Amino acid sequence: MDKSSSAALLLTSVRRVRWDELFADLEGQLEDGLNREQQDQRVEEERLRAGRAVLRDRVAAIAVLREPLRVRLVDGSLIDLVPGTVGRDWTSGDLSGTGAQAVLPLGAVAGLLPTAAQLERSREPVPAGALTDRLGLAFVLRDLARRRRAVQVTTRAGLLTGTFDRVGRDHLDLAVHPPDAWRRAAGVARVELLPLDQLLLVRVD
Repeated sequence: MDKSSSAALLLTSVRRVRWDELFADLEGQLEDGLNREQQDQRVEEERLRAGRAVLRDRVAAIAVLREPLRVRLVDGSLIDLVPGTVGRDWTSGDLSGTGAQAVLPLGAVAGLLPTAAQLERSREPVPAGALTDRLGLAFVLRDLARRRRAVQVTTRAGLLTGTFDRVGRDHLDLAVHPPDAWRRAAGVARVELLPLDQLLLVRVD
């Protein structure tokens, strides 16, 4: 092989190496760009999801853990509730350490004090579509009225005990009587009509 042929072959080889390096570099840049784009897309999707989140979703996510969640009510009191069922504007569960159950209107929540694990879990998406997702506070209170369960009701004005007689769209009739007695006409001190937005907690022993 003469010198000119060797030189041409070397030049061709050098050009091929340079093209290979160029394509490899372009592929690397493209891959990096796609990775950054996918990461930016995930960040944006998370930002949009977080922007659509409501308090109910955070409670529903925490409920999966089945552990006590500390809640500050609007009157400043604290409760430890193990949330179970979560409705449209309420949650129900066990009052930790009492053996009692309670219905908590989400409108009565002044703040949640989650643990680190609960806070992390509350940021996770929750599956939607359950029937209870659409049930409002009045529905679950009507069930208590139907069962004639004695209740302890914490309102913005104070504590009452008795039995729900009727539950309307935005209020209820509470027959006030001692907590350890059945609802009987002779034992009812009075009937109070309570707006639902005045309820902070409904406890059922």
